[in-house]
Amino acid sequence: MGHAVALYHNDDYLQRPAFETLEKIFLYRDSLAQYKGNSPYIYPRYGLGELPQAFARLSAIYGGTYMLDKPIDEILYGADGRVCGVRSQGEVAKCKMVVADPSYFPDKVTKTGRVIRAICILNHPIANVGNDNISSLQIILPQREMKRKNDIYVMAISSDFHVVPKGKYMAIVSTNVETADPEKEIAPALLLLGAIEQKFVSIVDEFVPKDDGKKDGIFISTTYDGSSHFESTSLDVLNLYKKITDKDMDLTPMKTDTME
Repeated sequence: MGHAVALYHNDDYLQRPAFETLEKIFLYRDSLAQYKGNSPYIYPRYGLGELPQAFARLSAIYGGTYMLDKPIDEILYGADGRVCGVRSQGEVAKCKMVVADPSYFPDKVTKTGRVIRAICILNHPIANVGNDNISSLQIILPQREMKRKNDIYVMAISSDFHVVPKGKYMAIVSTNVETADPEKEIAPALLLLGAIEQKFVSIVDEFVPKDDGKKDGIFISTTYDGSSHFESTSLDVLNLYKKITDKDMDLTPMKTDTME
């Protein structure tokens, strides 16, 4: 319950007040009721690339400009040490702040570990999950059961989400690396998938920013961790927002005008 429903990454919560865990379980329950399905999660059709596309369209409505395939040649700073622009191919985009992932500022981040992901293409659904016709699922292998420090995650979706051809399935197995043999670490999860048609494995470094960015106006996100439900990423976005604005993001649903 603590790992698969409350989404804790380790067992530290067992030493915390029980109500904190209950609140996370209530969130899981309320999410199930919100979307009236058999999952508390939502996943965009055509893949996660639809999220930045949707953001780009919304940004354009409010005057935002997207410059695609533009290399970052230089970050410009003012006399006060704060960022004031970005130079690219002879042009300068002036700015008051920069929000970026760690790859743009290797000198401003600290390596905290590595993450392994295996994207697997299947021609069958994952067996023994209670429903052979299920279109998506998440399996969390708790770290204690696996004699590890980190959980192992399995996320699988079908062609219903238009990320694979009809009759195919995609599963992503991921975790934070703990040994010198990362693929061996995820082997128990890969066994759950059954026959794998094709597998793509990547191992990437994990970084966190060295400071909060307020001094120079450079706000850096953390690297995606080994989880599959993006809760830690969502919390990182909220944390970035607070660093930039000095206030919590207001997630109260917007009121809509109704006509009689």
